Order: sequence, then C-alpha cells, then structure tokens
Amino acid sequence: MNSFLHNLRIRDAKKHAKKIILPEAKDARVLEAARIILKEKIATPVFVCDSADAPKIKALGLACVEMEGKIIDTLQELLLELRSGKSNTKNKLTKEEAHTLARDPLMYGMYLLRIGEGDGLVAGASYTTGDVLRAGLWLVGKAEGIQTVSSSFYMIVPPFRDTDTEEVLTFSDCAVVPQPTAEQLADTAISSADARSRIVGDEPKVALLSYSTKGSGGTSQSITLVREALALIRKRRPNLIIDGEMQADTALIKAISERKSPENVIQGGANVLIFPSLDAANISYKLVSCLSPKTQALGPILQGMKKPMSDLSRGAQTSEIVAIVSIVTSQI
Repeated sequence: MNSFLHNLRIRDAKKHAKKIILPEAKDARVLEAARIILKEKIATPVFVCDSADAPKIKALGLACVEMEGKIIDTLQELLLELRSGKSNTKNKLTKEEAHTLARDPLMYGMYLLRIGEGDGLVAGASYTTGDVLRAGLWLVGKAEGIQTVSSSFYMIVPPFRDTDTEEVLTFSDCAVVPQPTAEQLADTAISSADARSRIVGDEPKVALLSYSTKGSGGTSQSITLVREALALIRKRRPNLIIDGEMQADTALIKAISERKSPENVIQGGANVLIFPSLDAANISYKLVSCLSPKTQALGPILQGMKKPMSDLSRGAQTSEIVAIVSIVTSQI
C-alpha cells in the first residue's frame, strides 16, 4: 500500500465510528469493501437495503438500514415539494415519479445523509455519475457559498520527477461540468485546492492547463477563459500558489518549466491540475490510467456539497472502493 493511502487509514482509524452510507447492497464488490472497511476500522459502513437483502447483510456482520414505508412516504412528499417550484417542466416530478424515486436505495441513502443518519456517502458501482449527482443536489445540496459543484480524481502515479516515491496528483474536473465558464473554472480550482489540503495534507500548487503556455498559443477563446479564471482566483485567494495558462509538461517538469516559462510560480511542481473542459480532464485521467498500469485513479470525489460524498467508477475494484471510502471519511 502506498504512503498516501496508508496515512489516510491511520487518520481515519481515529474516527472509524463515522457512518458511511452505501446504497448498493447487491454489489459483491461493495460488500467485500465494506468488510475490509469495518475490519480495518476505516469507518462504519451502513447499507441501505430492502427486507430481502437485510439478512444477507447482517450475516456478514455489517450494519444495514431497511427501507421503511413511513420514511419512504416522507421522502416522496419531500421530493414533490423540492421539485414543485421548478419553472422548467422537465425538472418537475409527477407523483408516480416521486413514488418510484423514494423507493430507490440511492435516494433513500441521500435522505438519511440529509437528516444526519450518516456522515458521508459513497455510490456509483451500479449508479451513473448523473444519478449520484442528481440525488446529492436534490437532497443534500451545495455547501454554503458554493456556486459550482465539481469533482476531482486523486491519481496515485509512479515516480516521474526528482523523487523515488509515488506521487498524488489532483485532476479536476473529470465528471461534472462539461464546458466551464471562467467563474466555474475558478470555483473548481479553489474547491480542488481546499479539498487537497484536507485529503492529502500538503500545500496545493495549482496549474490551470491549456494547449498554450503564457501566450504561446495566441489568444483563442479557451486561452482567454483560463486567463480570466486565473485573475478571478488571484483576487479571491491571493495566497494560493497558482499559475496559468500552461501546458501540462510546463506544469509538471521543472526543466521544461524553466525553458518555456521561467517566471511562472509553479516551477514544474504542480500537484493540482485544472483542465479547461470535462473532455480534456476525463480523457486525460483515463489515458494516464491505461498507459501507466501502476497508476491508481481514485474518484470522482465530489466537491462543493454540504456533506462528503463520492461517486465510483462502475468498473471500480474492491480496493478502489475501500480507498474512496477512506478519502470521504478523511473529510468528515
């Protein structure tokens, strides 16, 4: 186990009583992950399940909350209330839709998180990112002062700089905002830096990525967008170590940074990479994962929500689920 995950587990062990809600009681990977989480005292996993699954969960020595009719009725009415004020017809719910959603373990789990019956939530082994995000936004909501919900992957990569140890890089936003505005890009960068401070515990060094380094690509719309985001961030967080626009090699490699942009404040030491679009970020994290088999991609960890939560890749292995629960628990 790498030092990042090892240190996370040591920190989490001090608060293993924290309840992490797991809505996917039928997934064997999640069940096995929950057994490891409980055994290693990372957190207290709590499954949401129906009466048919409850005996199996309890036989494994795991906690579960059976979906109850009274709470389902309350949730159904809440969903109708929350969506009734929406001006856009497609965002409103019919009674039949609310009835179905209130019986969904993900929605039920988010409701438990909303009312304080859990401290965090992890889902996505079978649900899509859209499912998890919708349930979270509807029932938990954004953190105070946050306009843009985004996400980060924590990429544990083999040594590639002047070190012989693995590194942890933050890639944002790989899952939520397709074409961010300058304001959204600024929000994502700040949220990613703040989350990294809590999760990894080091000082964030943030690079706003582009195909251009300090004007080498001209003045296209995407370059202007990154420059505007940088100005907004420096105004809001003057002490944050951040620079852009810059190419990925300039952000990550000191010798290239010195050659292409000797005046930039990152100096090839970036550990938070902010991509200009969801396309760029999602393609990049998957490419790194595929071309470097020793890389471990953990996420997407949602940022800007009232309570800690994470999506899972539907291809996630048991060890990755354990690691993501560790990351979520570290934010509680």
